[in-house]
This record gives sequence, C-alpha cells and structure tokens, in this order.
Amino acid sequence: MSERFAVWLQYLLPKQALTILAGKLASAEAGSLTTAVIRWFVGRYQVNMAEAANPDISSYPSFNQFFTRPLRDGSRPLAASALICPVDGAISQFGAIRADQIFQAKGHAYSTTALVGGDAEMAARYQDGQFATIYLSPRDYHRIHMPCDGRLLSMTYVPGALFSVNPATARGVPGLFARNERVVCEFEGPHGRFVLTLVGATIVGSMGTVWHGIVNPPRPGRIQHWDYQDQHIMLRKGEEMGRFQLGSTVVLLFPATAGLHFEQDWQPARPVRLGESMADTV
Repeated sequence: MSERFAVWLQYLLPKQALTILAGKLASAEAGSLTTAVIRWFVGRYQVNMAEAANPDISSYPSFNQFFTRPLRDGSRPLAASALICPVDGAISQFGAIRADQIFQAKGHAYSTTALVGGDAEMAARYQDGQFATIYLSPRDYHRIHMPCDGRLLSMTYVPGALFSVNPATARGVPGLFARNERVVCEFEGPHGRFVLTLVGATIVGSMGTVWHGIVNPPRPGRIQHWDYQDQHIMLRKGEEMGRFQLGSTVVLLFPATAGLHFEQDWQPARPVRLGESMADTV
C-alpha cells in the first residue's frame, strides 16, 4: 500500500468508532485470549519485557494493563541536563518556533494557538520559542514523565480528529498535531513556563494524568479547561505525569527566554529514551 493511499484511507475510516471499540477490547479481561494477544504483540513489535517491573506476560489481566506497564527501578537513569527526554520514542521534529509556526514535516506547519486549543494568551508565551515533537511507536513504554521540575498551572482537553500520528501521516495530513484530540498541560519550571501536550490518535483508547486520572473518555465534543494555579501540584524531573492507552505523540513547547540548546545528536527519526539528555541552557 502506498503512503499516499494509506493517508487518504484514514479520511474515510470511522476513526472514532474504531477507537471506542479498541478501547473496550483493550480493557477487557479475557484470560488466556488476553495473554495470547499480548504474547503476539510482544513478538510482533519486539517489546523488551526484561525492562518491565513485571516481565510475566501471563500476569496481565488486560491489554491496557500490559500496555501501560511500569518499568523496573533503575532502567531509565536521569541525565543531569536542564531538560531530559520525557518518553521513550523517536524524534519527529524539534527546533525553533518561527513566530507562532511549528514545523510538522516538509510542506506542513501549524500554529501554537491551534495546538493549545485557541488560547492566544498561552500561545503568545511561546512565540519564537522552541519545540520538540516525539512519536511513541507501539513497542515503546507509554508512560510520560516530566522533562524538568514543574508546578502544574492548567490542563486543557481539546476535542479533535483521531488520525494516526506515525511519520507517514505527519507528512500527509496538514496540521496533524493541532487537528487531533489532545490534552494540553502547562507548567511553571526552572526555565519559565512550558507546555507538554499529549496528542491522541486512532485507537488511542484514552489519555490520563496522575493528578486527574483518565481525561478521555468521555469525549464531550467541546474544550474543557482546568485551572490549578490556586493549588500546589508539583512534579519533579523524571516523575510520571501521564500515560497513553495505546500509542501516540507528545509535543513540548518552551519560551524563547528559556535559553535552551538541544543536544547535538538530536535529529529527526533518532530513537530516544526516557531520562536521556534533551537540552541544556546556553
């Protein structure tokens, strides 16, 4: 199947219905059938179960519990740099935000305002700043951690489409990451405010955060906003902040005033791991 046809087909598929069905199947506890599905998935995607806190495939009662499995202690040491990579995955893109435009792929960009759900005041804080987009494949660990210390300021659920977020779709669907369903979290960190966005995708059953729990479903079809500035929800560098039920992408935004310099070996398509150095201050 050609890349162009695969992208075109996604416009026709009932993506939300497929996602709801996938979510129900992934949460089902079907005994030996669940174990067989997990065993097939581990073999198909070469999942390294030796890194899991619980490597016993047969002990997971549902696919979701396997998919969001924790890692064993010490498997992801944290670098001493200003920012660490918050997930296992592969670099999609990173670099400068040009005014308010974030580079997606050759020929495609989207605005920070669109990404954060139309909040122009929030978007303005990241004008001419920097961004990083990291894609999580099916084989990856799917919990999301903090790139640095951060005090939670707000969370916004933005409804949207459910296109796949793989590299081929990023090349073929304009404004993909500002088009898909997403959860936008803003923090105050040691280098100023920053945004960590969880982007949904086809068959991503749900997204959740450690302070709220599951954010979706339900899917109310409208923007929802939670303000935490009157609370003191503090998460430390490397601490878990959320998770995907099935795979997706994270997009990080940093202000121009942060003075960040990405690591020299950060290049698109490069595999990355939670805890490795992402950027340091200039």
